[in-house]
This record gives sequence, structure tokens and C-alpha cells, in this order.
Amino acid sequence: MAARKTALEILKIVEYRNFIIARFFYVMALRMVTTIIGWRIYEITHNPFAIGLIGLSEFLPAFCLALYAGHVIDKSDKRALLLTTTTAYMVCVGGLIALSTGSIIDALGGHWIQWLIYLTIFLTGVIRAFAGPTMNAIVAQIVPREDLPSAVTLNSSAFLTASVIGHATGGFLIAKTSYVHSFVVVGLYVCIALYFLSRIAPKQIMVTSSGRRTRDSILDGLRFVWRTREVLGAMALDLFAVLFGGAVAMIPVFARDILQVGAIGFGWLNAASDIGSMTTIAILTLRPLRHKQGLRLMYVVAGFGACIILFGLSRWYLLSFLALLASGLLDGVSVVIRGTILQLKTPDEMRGRVSAVNSMFINSSNELGQFESGVMARLMGVVPSVVFGGCMTIAIVVATWFKAPSLREMEY
Repeated sequence: MAARKTALEILKIVEYRNFIIARFFYVMALRMVTTIIGWRIYEITHNPFAIGLIGLSEFLPAFCLALYAGHVIDKSDKRALLLTTTTAYMVCVGGLIALSTGSIIDALGGHWIQWLIYLTIFLTGVIRAFAGPTMNAIVAQIVPREDLPSAVTLNSSAFLTASVIGHATGGFLIAKTSYVHSFVVVGLYVCIALYFLSRIAPKQIMVTSSGRRTRDSILDGLRFVWRTREVLGAMALDLFAVLFGGAVAMIPVFARDILQVGAIGFGWLNAASDIGSMTTIAILTLRPLRHKQGLRLMYVVAGFGACIILFGLSRWYLLSFLALLASGLLDGVSVVIRGTILQLKTPDEMRGRVSAVNSMFINSSNELGQFESGVMARLMGVVPSVVFGGCMTIAIVVATWFKAPSLREMEY
């Protein structure tokens, strides 16, 4: 068996290097949009529930289309699909630029601007239903199978670095420039991503048309996840942790009304957890996890819940930042373990469908968690809702500890 390449050696593969650069700029654009839109909606409405509706707007299409998207991905050239979805995202950014211009704001007013923003975010949710799983599925067509663990670590590192820069840049731009200029920068990043994706060669279609019904093809992905307990357990644990521990959705409220730190402080709070995750993954790049990955997954998710509780109770900006930073440090371990399990356990011909199921569990849970946070903030108040979410995360880990011993004992 050939020696496994390190994460940095993977970068010598030209196509993978083009892919990781494209993904870096694409994710940076996504995070900037999240930061800018969250701040703008709260500026218009001063209502935490309105922030939650952003998450719902993106969750609904991403969740409802995920399984069908997986079927399409497995029957498509993944490089061509990425080019299509990235171009479509560029059109949505153009819409956000238009909604930020003074003449349109004056003509429509804040109420209609708010709902047109929700509509645009709904469309980005449709795009992400296809783009996210495709980003994961294409890696195995670029990198040899024995090098997938190293590629997953590097993917996660690039993703989180882009998240940090995107969140921080978004906060800085809305503090120092206009919304129009902020979205123009987002559009520039999407164009860069599109350029590097175009430098990747077309990819072989892994599943040819066999006359099978679309429904049966979709159900194959669900059956595979259900039978593969390590994949199912890791997905489910993360789903509920993100769903109940989504304090990030309320950061605009904490930044403006509780900590009173302004747009730049808001940007850094948004980036704090990603900075922590990036740090962890940088360490794991040099010192990979070798044993007891399942047990460690349980511990880090419980620690994540404790950090969310601390953030909710804090009234000191530095402590709030450190709580989110620590939550990211712990979440980084979870990201690597989940990503590695998914890549190693999934057959090539089912990567699109399994990645789509993963997006239902993991990616959509971020948006649903944002909506849940908005609803709970309205019912309980902002601070109690965040503390409740952290407590529920710990409770989910305790339940999983006893109900899924195979996950606790898992190693790879």
C-alpha cells in the first residue's frame, strides 16, 4: 500500500489545489453574506425573530431538495454542476447589490427590502442544496482514496479559515463602507471561485442511467446511511448539537444590545468559533487523531454545549469571545471526525446521495438552528434561549452515550 500523503503534500495535486482555492473564496463569500445579512435585517427590524427567519428561508429549500440533489449529483459531471451553481450564486449576489442601492431602498422601503432579502436567501438555499454535497463528493475524484483523510483535514482547515476571514471581513466592511460595496467584494470572491473551478477538468459520471426510478435512487442513499451506524450516529449527534447550540444566530443581538461592541466587534464574535476550529484543525493536520475517535466526539460535543452556556451568561466581551473560541476548538475535532467517516465509508457511486443526506443532517441544521434560536428568543428571551440551547446539547450527548454505545466505541 502506498504511503499516505500529508495534508500539505496533497496540495501538490494541481486539480486539488485549484479546488481548494475555489472552495476557499466561495466559502468566504458565503460567510460574508451571512454576516452582512444578519446585521442588516436586525438593523431594519430590531427583532431577533427576524434573524431566525433568515435561517428558515435558507433551510426550507436546502432541506426539501437535498435528497433529489444527491440523485442529480451522482448522475452529473460534478465539475459542471459546481460551475452552474456558482454562477447562479453570483446572480443572487447581484440581487443583494441591487437591494442595497439607495434608489431601490427609497422606492420599496424597509418592509419590502426585508422580504426580498428573504426571497434571495431562499434562492441561495436552493443553490446550496446542490453545491454543498457536490463540493464534498468531487474530492474523491480528485484525490486518491488512501489520501482522503489528509484531504478532509485540509478541506476543513480551508473551510474554517475562509469562514474566519469572511465573518471578520463582513463585519469590517459594513462598519467602514456601504452595503453595496460589501456585496461587490462578495461578488468578486465568487468570480475568483468560478475561475478556479473552471480550471478543473470535467469529471466522470459515476452513475449512468439504468432505468431505475428517481425515488428508488434517492432511497438507496437513505438506506445506506441508516445501515452504516457510524455515519448515522455522527450525523445525528451533530444535528442536535447544532440545532440546540446555535448561539451564533443571536450574535447580532448580543453585539448590539448586550455587549454593545458595534459592527467590528460583531464580526469578530461571528468569527470566534471558526478561529477556534481552524486552530484545532491546524493541530490535527500535524498530529492526526489515531484512536478513540468516537469517545472524543462525545466529549467535544458536550464541551461545546458548556461553552454555549457560558456565552449566554457572559456580559463581558472578552469572555464571550473566548467562550465562542473554545466552542470552535471543540467543534473542530467533531468536524474532522465526521468528515473522515463520511469519506471513508461511502462508495464512489453513492457519494452525491450520501453527501446530500449529510447536508440534511449537518448543513441544514445550521439554518434550522438559526430559526429555532429566533423562535426560542421570542418565547424565552435571548439569554435564556441560548443557555437552554447549551443545556439541551449536553442532554443530547448524555442520551447518545447510553443509546449508541457503538458510536462511543468507534475507531477508524
